[in-house]
Amino acid sequence: MLFFTGTFIVESRAQKIGYVDTEFILNKHPDYKIVQEEIASIGANWKKEAQNLENEIKELRRTLKAEEVLLTEEMVDERMALIKEKEKDANSFNNRVFGMNGQYFQKQAELMQPLQSKIFDAIEKVNRRFNIAIMFDKASGLSMIYTDPRHDYSEFVLEELGIE
Repeated sequence: MLFFTGTFIVESRAQKIGYVDTEFILNKHPDYKIVQEEIASIGANWKKEAQNLENEIKELRRTLKAEEVLLTEEMVDERMALIKEKEKDANSFNNRVFGMNGQYFQKQAELMQPLQSKIFDAIEKVNRRFNIAIMFDKASGLSMIYTDPRHDYSEFVLEELGIE
C-alpha cells in the first residue's frame, strides 16, 4: 500500500460582500412607473368587470325580492338558481383573475420580467466589476439589522443601467 502525504496550501482571501436595494433601484428606473401604470390599468379593468358581476347579482336579488310575492314558488326557485349560477360565475372569475397564480399576477410577472432581467444583468456586471462574491438584496425581506453604506452597490447598479 502506498500512502501519499502532501502539504496543501490554502490561499486565504477575504470575500467581498455587498448589497443592493432592488426596491430603490426599481423606483428610480423610468420603465418601472410605466409598468406599474399598465398593471394598475389592467387591474382596474378586471376589478370593474368583477364589480359589474356583483352589481348584476345585487340587481337580480333586488328584483327577486320586489317581485317575490307575485311569483310562484317554482319561479322563485328558478330565479334563485340563476342568482346562484351568477354568484358561482363571479367567484370563478375572481379566482381565475385575482386568485393564487391568477391572470393578474401572471400579467404582473410578465410585465415586470424584462425590467427585472435588466436590473439583474446590471447587478451581475457590478459584481464582476468589483469582484463581489456575495450580494444581498436589502429589499428581499432578508433581515439586515445594520448595513454599512460603504457596501451598498445600488448606485453602481443605477449607473450601469444609465440612470442618474
